[in-house]
Amino acid sequence: MSETFTYVLLERRDGASFVTINRPEQRNALNNVVLAELGRAVDIAAADPETACIVITGAGDKAFCAGGDLKEMGAPNDLLAEHQGRGALAAFFGKLWAAGKPTIARVDGYCLAGGFGVALACDLVVASDRSTFGAPEVKVGLWPYMISLPLIRSMPPKQALKLMMTGERVDARRGAEIGFLTDVVPADQLDKQVAEYVRAFRSVSPQAIALGRSSFYQIVDHEPQARLALLHANLGVALTMPDAAEGLAAFAEKRSPRWAAEK
Repeated sequence: MSETFTYVLLERRDGASFVTINRPEQRNALNNVVLAELGRAVDIAAADPETACIVITGAGDKAFCAGGDLKEMGAPNDLLAEHQGRGALAAFFGKLWAAGKPTIARVDGYCLAGGFGVALACDLVVASDRSTFGAPEVKVGLWPYMISLPLIRSMPPKQALKLMMTGERVDARRGAEIGFLTDVVPADQLDKQVAEYVRAFRSVSPQAIALGRSSFYQIVDHEPQARLALLHANLGVALTMPDAAEGLAAFAEKRSPRWAAEK
């Protein structure tokens, strides 16, 4: 646990490895460096014999993760490098699912877009009652391709489709009703609830968890990596479309987008 990162903190506490996205001033937004570091941190935690479970969280109390850093999604200088970088989120999901240990998302604050996917890719999602969730990509001319699989794994598919088509945000209470949250607690009880799960996972068989958890995901969704590869390819195509360019420009300029059909 001695490895250090630029944007991620990794520490073991009471039998759990806590992996923290540490960009609070950017609401813990994701970029290629963050995703690579998250993947490395999960690898280290998964290989640690003293780690009973892995907790993913965000620094501060404003956001778990507000999604991808849109300021870094402009016109790329190297199309291949950008395409490979976008695949880092799919790779991270794969690492979470293959970790062989329980994973918990500890959510406090905004949990949007790619951050929504990161949370729902975890086995359990424990959220404070002041948290907000959503997949707003459609509002900037995109589609939440890479997080589609975690979303449809975590709630009825039509509910996931509704969130993706409308870009609406929902509070934690509604998230629990839809079914994508495991627990909703007051903010001052968030760490207590996570600690209770950590204690539970420390008391059960690691071998049973490793095999049973793998079996669960094979039943829930066969060949997830193939599905993520399809979504990754579609995202690459989407980013070449005029509406995507307009949506990202409008976001950067803090104005309403003018979609192609409206011009």
